Amino acid sequence: MSSHLRPKFILVLLFAALAIPAFSQVAPAATGGGGLTLAAGGGVSLYSMDYGNGHDWGGTLWLDANPNWGPSFLQGLGAEVEARDLSFYPESKYLPKGFRTDTLGGGPIYTWRHFQKIRPYVKGVISYGNLDICKGCYHFDWTVFAPGGGVEYRPFGRVWVRADYEYQAWFNIFGKGYDLDPNGFTVGAVYDFGHPHFHRQ
Repeated sequence: MSSHLRPKFILVLLFAALAIPAFSQVAPAATGGGGLTLAAGGGVSLYSMDYGNGHDWGGTLWLDANPNWGPSFLQGLGAEVEARDLSFYPESKYLPKGFRTDTLGGGPIYTWRHFQKIRPYVKGVISYGNLDICKGCYHFDWTVFAPGGGVEYRPFGRVWVRADYEYQAWFNIFGKGYDLDPNGFTVGAVYDFGHPHFHRQ
């Protein structure tokens, strides 16, 4: 992970570590239709990097918070913090050695909770991003805009398997109107510290 992003990444992990036990203690309030539910997890990502037809593997962490109050149609609206590092396998004929992107940001997420075991969602993420073309060659710090969405499936208890898609926009990163548009999928799981059953009658 880039040295510029590492301190922020560590802060996210610390926040998650401190928040998880705190919010898990208020889970009974969430079961009554109020309070705040929290979900945390991660997955493995595969992205098309929009750079010489190259693809890169990486890891993603999620931390989602959802307030369970207000009108019923707003109770699927929450916030997501997301951290991603794409650098596991960039060495190919399409990507130079040391190519990597790191992003850390967040934004709104809306989850459709009509079904008991399946939850489709859409989201919009604004991130602080780092791009390294190769080690010691070119480094860029940028604001990254990323719409996305996906679906979660609950196989048991409070565990939700997640398939996530995201389209990143690094606008005008190389100048002269050139945009970098990586996009890809992340498959992983999150643990919901609120009530495990979100179906509402």
